[in-house]
Amino acid sequence: MDLNTVADVIPARTRADLAVLGPTVAPLAGGSALYGEPQHHLTAIVDLLTMGWPSLTVTADGLEIAATCTLAELSRLPQQPGWAAQHAFFECCTALYGSFKVWNVATVGGNLSAALPAGPMTSLTSALDGEALVWRADGSDERMPVTRFITGNKTTVLEPGDVLRSITVPLESLLSRVAFRKIALSPLGRSGAVLLGRRSPAGAFVLTVTAGTVRPLQLRYETLPAAAQLAADVLAITEWFTDAHGAADWRRSVSALLAAEILEELA
Repeated sequence: MDLNTVADVIPARTRADLAVLGPTVAPLAGGSALYGEPQHHLTAIVDLLTMGWPSLTVTADGLEIAATCTLAELSRLPQQPGWAAQHAFFECCTALYGSFKVWNVATVGGNLSAALPAGPMTSLTSALDGEALVWRADGSDERMPVTRFITGNKTTVLEPGDVLRSITVPLESLLSRVAFRKIALSPLGRSGAVLLGRRSPAGAFVLTVTAGTVRPLQLRYETLPAAAQLAADVLAITEWFTDAHGAADWRRSVSALLAAEILEELA
């Protein structure tokens, strides 16, 4: 979609260049979300790709994912020794409602900032206890769990002038066994529900429910829960929603079934 009101594209090379961001000036990374719907309020955009952030940085503590990292880059990260959860990178990328061409431009940060319930990077990074680094407009930094960064359907903690800089995934999550489940109303349709289960080396179990809820929700247990307990906890979630990609009651029911499959796989 053309952004007919945008008169300037400003390349950013330092953090100081982001000072022009505001209600009528938005950051641009891949642009797949920004160009996906009308943005009549915008007069300019600031290109974040010129910041030159390394897309993926493997450290002793885990993985840092730049907000400008594309889904294609994330999916192609060489297998890291001991990272039992790494298969979920590709699985979540395939949950994107878009062609392989979109993979090469859509960014992890853009997917998170769009805050669509079916955003697959929301599913992945929240399930792995990712931590978002937000550059605030006042020059301060703020770190928070991805589960807190997303506040609702298409809403985040970002205020005008703020920028999502990166997402850090802790090593413990990457070393954990992960099971992925997705369901949609059609083979190529937007996800109706995406669930990921994670079992840590110490035995803790975390179930993350996304796509069918307005924001990512987690159920945490010190050990594997009983099947009946997990089902009851999933069914007790109240933040299901209805849209063209699924009714709330259907999402609630299928999520309980997918959760049971995940529990069985990780048991």
